Amino acid sequence: MRKLFAAVLLAGLCLVNASLFAQQFSSQQRAQELAASFNKSKHRVKERRGVTVEKFKEVRSEAVVKADSREFSGTYVASLGTDYPINIVVSADGHVEVTGSEPSRDSILHFTLRDAKIAGGLLTGTKVYADGSTEKFEGVFINRTERDSPTATGSTSFGLGVVYNPPKAESDYGFSLDHLFYELKR
Repeated sequence: MRKLFAAVLLAGLCLVNASLFAQQFSSQQRAQELAASFNKSKHRVKERRGVTVEKFKEVRSEAVVKADSREFSGTYVASLGTDYPINIVVSADGHVEVTGSEPSRDSILHFTLRDAKIAGGLLTGTKVYADGSTEKFEGVFINRTERDSPTATGSTSFGLGVVYNPPKAESDYGFSLDHLFYELKR
């Protein structure tokens, strides 16, 4: 009887661990997908009257996963002429508190993140605005490297890439916005 109980207990623990591993892998996979959505590349060469003009721009983003989620705590800022900060505080027990702002047609929208969690470099939750309305939130912590020349090493910055799904429509907001990069300022 004890052997049977031990076997059932061991099998149960294995299933729980497998489930947690699958969930972590799923979060990391989603983080990689979101990070890839921040990649872009442009390379054009024009020749006119014997003069060659080359334009090059490349942005590469890689998801960042940290063993201790508290390392993601800090103030992140998106600059679009006006600064839009997001403050993230991760406590020792893993509890995540997020307050932030984002652009809108006529003003700055402020929100808090309900049920916020960080898994595999992915920050998820539900945005709750001052008027009580809610919206899904999904962001990924990324290292973003920009290069202006094919031979340049580029500059790398760490931050939070937020994806708007559905995108903010121009008819509603006065501009189109499908993702936004908040750089860590601490």
